[in-house]
Amino acid sequence: MKDFKKSTVYQIYPKSFYDTNGDGIGDLNGVIEKLDYLKTLGIDYIWLTPFYPSPQVDNGYDIADYYNIDSSFGTLEDFERLVQEAKKREIYIMLDMVLNHTSTEHNWFKRALGGEKKYKDFYIFKESADHEPPTNWQSKFGGNAWEYVEKFDEYYLHLFDRTQADLNWDNKEVRNEIYGIVNYWLEKGVKGLRFDVINLISKPEKFENDSEGDGRRFYTDGPKIHKYLRELNENTYGNYDDIITVGEMSSTSLENCIRYSNPEEKELSMVFNFHHLKVDYYNGDKWTIMDFDFKQLKGLFRIWQEDIQEGDGWNALFWCNHDQPRIVSRFGNDKEYLNESAKMLATTIHMMRGTPYIYQGEEFGMTNPYFDSIDKYRDVESINYYNILKEQGKAEEEILEILREKSRDNSRTPLQWNSEENAGFTKGTPWIPICDKYKEINSKDALENKDSIFYHYQELIQLRKDYDVISNGRIKFILEENDKVLSYVRTLSDKTLIVINNFFSKETMIELPDEYLSSNLNSRILISNYKDSSTLNKRLALRAYESIVYYIEG
Repeated sequence: MKDFKKSTVYQIYPKSFYDTNGDGIGDLNGVIEKLDYLKTLGIDYIWLTPFYPSPQVDNGYDIADYYNIDSSFGTLEDFERLVQEAKKREIYIMLDMVLNHTSTEHNWFKRALGGEKKYKDFYIFKESADHEPPTNWQSKFGGNAWEYVEKFDEYYLHLFDRTQADLNWDNKEVRNEIYGIVNYWLEKGVKGLRFDVINLISKPEKFENDSEGDGRRFYTDGPKIHKYLRELNENTYGNYDDIITVGEMSSTSLENCIRYSNPEEKELSMVFNFHHLKVDYYNGDKWTIMDFDFKQLKGLFRIWQEDIQEGDGWNALFWCNHDQPRIVSRFGNDKEYLNESAKMLATTIHMMRGTPYIYQGEEFGMTNPYFDSIDKYRDVESINYYNILKEQGKAEEEILEILREKSRDNSRTPLQWNSEENAGFTKGTPWIPICDKYKEINSKDALENKDSIFYHYQELIQLRKDYDVISNGRIKFILEENDKVLSYVRTLSDKTLIVINNFFSKETMIELPDEYLSSNLNSRILISNYKDSSTLNKRLALRAYESIVYYIEG
């Protein structure tokens, strides 16, 4: 059994990972072919985003059949072979479970529309007067969150796209169906479960208009959420001793995340929260452009690290995923300081308290693609907001600039394997255009350069296994008033780590607190992104994006 506190998870978006049959879409056999690459990196779990049969309105997060594999990705036999081949390399599979909603193409929803009461009760249908939606809640993809069905003169709830109908978790039959789905995949040897927007499954008893916002306060971390998660645990993964679970928590609270991930609550192993990735939203609006607020970023990390520690919860640590722009393009510098800033950002996360997640391509510095036309985008959210912003009167180039910074497609371009045609991803036509930086940034070149970002990630992954102070130590943030540097200390018995990260291209001087210098005779640099970083001193001059981790014993 792997210790999730010493483990690292690698997220694969199969559609963009590696294509073996030339149809322009990555597939499960492509994951199998690249397992040795992932073994070299050193990761422990592969999190696969949804590969189930789906109309692909929301890139697989609209599931039409929970028990099968979409033919574009392969077959159940391919999946079973992947589980076995990964296991041979001591790598385990984590599946993405989308249990808040199904596709409207799912058989349950089709039977609901056919008038079968049992299946109508699987979803949330509401009557409404005067052909107006039951509430003014907004979908997370834009527009109202209710879709009218003329046949019933009723509306169904969809917190996401109108083709993603929310399930009614208050219905015990729905919950029993969910348990069956989860157990089916656990019996196939899956060792990890990632639950999509799981804190939205419990809806309020009373549906009412939101006079203050978009409705999310009524259903986020809802009234029965902890009850439903405990039941899910009891009926599925809680019956195993080697399953890790992570909940994606949308707009969540610290107090709830402590409960979700505290082992005594018997809910989940760990939680994702996204507060640190909203520090470049002007007035909370994603579809704007602003420099990230570094002071806010520091404050959020301190709260979510130190307070979750006090509540004995556990964080999933990440910068990137299939829904977020590439971090080196966002908080780093992907032009003048790609190598330095990518390594610094990696160190910042991997030395924290929690389980790190790496998103495909992050490990060698993939950047945003900077698309110059709306025709290159595929993401339903991006296209919706392109039209919304156009209706608001924004100019074409301004909208494209926003999309270049904020679109989910920034992370969905195909993995850049080499400098050959289509970046070595496919022999066909890729489903979405390749980032044109692939000739300079690709995994083949990274593997051939011992100073590459790839080997920095490899070292960070191994250090977590080798040093208990990283996997199990306490965390305390220091230099909190510094407006350029994020720094914290990890401690476990007589071991101490001092982690120092300059988030900017400007050189800066720092002074460390005296309490961490008394043992510096036994100090050494554990990892750094410059070959000649200074040994531990009270005053340190940090170069552009310099990142240093000092290890002190005694």
